[in-house]
Formats: sequence, C-alpha cells, structure tokens
Amino acid sequence: MAKYLIVGPSWVGDMVMAQSLFKTIRQRDDQAVIDVIGPAWSSPILARMAEVRNAITLPTSHGEWGIATRRKLGHALRSESYDKAIVLPRSWKSALVPFFANIPQRIGFHGEQRYLILSQRRKLDKKVLDQTVKRFVSLGLPEEQAYPPQQVPQPELQVDKENQARLFQDLNLDKQRPAAALMAGAEYGPAKQWPLEHFHTLAKSLIEQGYQIWALGGPKDSKDGDIIVKELGQFAYNLCGKTQLVDAIDLLAAAKLAVSNDSGLMHVAAAVGTRVHGIYGSTSELYTPPLTDNAVIHNLKLDCSPCFKRECPLGHTDCLKKLTPDILLGKM
Repeated sequence: MAKYLIVGPSWVGDMVMAQSLFKTIRQRDDQAVIDVIGPAWSSPILARMAEVRNAITLPTSHGEWGIATRRKLGHALRSESYDKAIVLPRSWKSALVPFFANIPQRIGFHGEQRYLILSQRRKLDKKVLDQTVKRFVSLGLPEEQAYPPQQVPQPELQVDKENQARLFQDLNLDKQRPAAALMAGAEYGPAKQWPLEHFHTLAKSLIEQGYQIWALGGPKDSKDGDIIVKELGQFAYNLCGKTQLVDAIDLLAAAKLAVSNDSGLMHVAAAVGTRVHGIYGSTSELYTPPLTDNAVIHNLKLDCSPCFKRECPLGHTDCLKKLTPDILLGKM
C-alpha cells in the first residue's frame, strides 16, 4: 500500500479531470491512499471522489507565492510519511509542499527549473500527451508506460440524493418536467462564451418542448442568468449564485441534458453521467473534451479556430455567433 500526495490543479474542470489520475492509481494499487492538495473551493468536489481520502486546503490565493505557508503545511504533513507526490501544475511553487514534507518520490513535468524540489522531472511531449487528462494520468504511470497512457478512466462524481431532494424543495423546482441545465459562464474569457441571446433562444425552444430550464453558475453569472430566463415564465429558473458548487453536482445529475461552454461545469455534468452538449469556440474538444460517452460536441471548426485566445483576435467571434440555437436543437 502506497501513500500519495497529489498537488491538484486550480481550475474546476481540471480538478474533475484529475480524478482520472486518481482512478489510475487505484486501478494499479487498490489499497493506495490518496490525499489531494487544492484550493478551498475544491474540497467539496474532492469529497465526491471515492478514491480520495483527504482534501487538504492550501490557504493561499491564486497566484500567491506563499512560501512560508507552503513550508508550514509541508512540515505538518511529514508525519503522514507519504511514499510519492505527484505535482500536476508546472509552477515552481506548486512543488514546494511535497519538498518540505520530505516525500522521497516527487514527480512532475519539466517547468520553471524545478531541479531540486522534484526528484523526477518528466518531459511534457504535447504531441503525444495531447489532452490535459492524458498529461495528468501519465504522471501516475511508470515512465515507460506514460507516453501516452493506454487507458484513461472517466471521472465519476458521487451524487448525494438527500441534498438533491432538498435542493428541489428549497429552490421550488418542478418535479415533473425534465430539466435542461444551461451554463453560460467561462472563466477563461469571452472567446469561449456562446452568446447569451443564443442561450435565451435555446431555452425558449426547450420550454416549448416540455423542459424546465436551470441556468447554473456562480454569483457573477447571475446577470447572465437573468438574460437567459427573461420572460420565459414559470419553468425557467436562474439558479446562478443561489447554490454552492457542490450543489451543482447534484442538480446536474438530476438534469436530462446540459448545455455548456467549455467550462468547469461542463466537466462536472460529464462526471455525473448527464448528456452533455459541449460548445467550443476558441478552444478545442481535442484538448479538453467532456470525459463521457454521453456527449455531443458543437464546433463549427472555422479556419480561424481554435485560437486559444481569451478574446477573439479578429473581433467577430464567428465561431460562436454562427453556431446558432437551431444547430444545437437539431442534435437534441
């Protein structure tokens, strides 16, 4: 039985995809103990992963060096006597906690000259490891089996049925109509965001087909949610900012389908088995696909995409604007 400390990523979708690594470790050693370091928001998500024993919060903000904080946490973890550490981010600071924890094997990719703080630095061959999830999984395999990994297990988040029932009651959701969850947010930038008027038009059509609409997202998505559900009546709910991230797991599990930009909630929906309609503009499903067999990809594949820019460098965002609601409806 080996004990692992995993330094997890800082984004929701990446943390969900990291479960493929945790599953890979447990497939190779069903007695393996896995603890994961991540931001505070990630703890409820990690609690829904059967492979994870403990979620450990690193009390630093995104982008903060926090060397003293990392040293303190590393020293506190020495008593755990971890056998291996896997560092998913490529930054120098991300490898400090395993170094200070005196973990003998500390594995990660080349990045920011991490010569001393990692004991094994692997080459990141972006052509062979052409997806984020493959990169994560490869670090849990012996080096000779890692380029690329032959098997990438799909994430599978656990659902809390009691919390799900409570949400239906507290939010006064309809218990008869099937739900379509619409997620209009995208942390990366507007070049990943399907136009809100398209979401609104799609929502209207789905209600006419007998669905109820749940606009899901965080507090800063609330105004967008208002635009999506505006004047659509009693079967359209703007739930942005009214639920916690962990609640989104249970709501998405109850939805019949989810329509989402390339975002963290898209990966959550995939991990609970809901049919996902993934919308891609500036990014590509070849790099960050929803890890499920129950997905439909919507991508116009224009000559100018994917550009991987936060804002459209040509100023028109045609890759998303010309992806009309009728196109999505035709595949539902």
